Amino acid sequence: MAKRNIISVLDMKDDMPQLVELAEKLKKERGNHGEPLRGKTLAMIFEKPSTRTKISFDVAMSELGGHPLYLSARDMQLDHGETVEDTARVMSRFVHGIMYRAFDYKMMDRLGDSATVPVISGLDNLEHPCQALADMLTIKEHLGSFKGKKLVYLGDGNNVCNSLLYACAIMGVDMIACCPAVRMPNAEIMLGAARIADQNGSKILASHEPLEACVDADILYTDTWVSMGDSTSEEVAVKIFKKYQINQELLDIAKPDCIVMHCLPCHRGQEITDDVIEGPHSVVFDEAENRLHAQKAILLTLLK
Repeated sequence: MAKRNIISVLDMKDDMPQLVELAEKLKKERGNHGEPLRGKTLAMIFEKPSTRTKISFDVAMSELGGHPLYLSARDMQLDHGETVEDTARVMSRFVHGIMYRAFDYKMMDRLGDSATVPVISGLDNLEHPCQALADMLTIKEHLGSFKGKKLVYLGDGNNVCNSLLYACAIMGVDMIACCPAVRMPNAEIMLGAARIADQNGSKILASHEPLEACVDADILYTDTWVSMGDSTSEEVAVKIFKKYQINQELLDIAKPDCIVMHCLPCHRGQEITDDVIEGPHSVVFDEAENRLHAQKAILLTLLK
């Protein structure tokens, strides 16, 4: 089989439904996987710190019988002048797969192009594909299906929003990216997602008005207003995003059984209120847990 990377959600375009089903199965079978990845090593390069990405990949690899190898960029020659191409070629001789959490998507692409083993994005400044797969698993668990569902993303049109656009389009979910005009998601990704959605009978739309966008929503989704590496000050972010906060007012105009999602970490009282994230509509911590099961599905698919 040819080497396969998962750097963009588009890399899962042809089998995302099957990956969701596999993640569901692995979640039910936790503790009874055997050791399908015994003898396999996953190198995990972290330019950015992480809670969910590090723990979920580490535990996923261990529970599948493989070995996770944590690497800080500061501990490698990558941070001391060695090219990413040379790093990729050398690491490919040692390990069976590479997970890379990067600042710059261009570095991610270069690593993926040069490695001869599968490369998985643990996030870069353009996309967060593993999060999107976990999100689709969470929607399936709580709403039962995808077709006809409406997801409203509120806040910064960042990497998480970009990946959600692709994932919703692939799975047939209607999505509205409700963001300030100055912080809309990537235009090329929005256009590409809209084309995929059109093929699957769903819609990708943009809005700047939360009180209009959230009417009859099945899913309200947000992320932090200032992502890691973003130079925007907290004071400026609050001014830009204030009306995009998920609060009881927006929840009241969504559907009665609406679910609330957040990829975490969150800043309570900014992008989401404490009463909502702790309320009965919140599935935020199920969503966080599902990173583990989504990661397992990806690892098995690429490394077994």
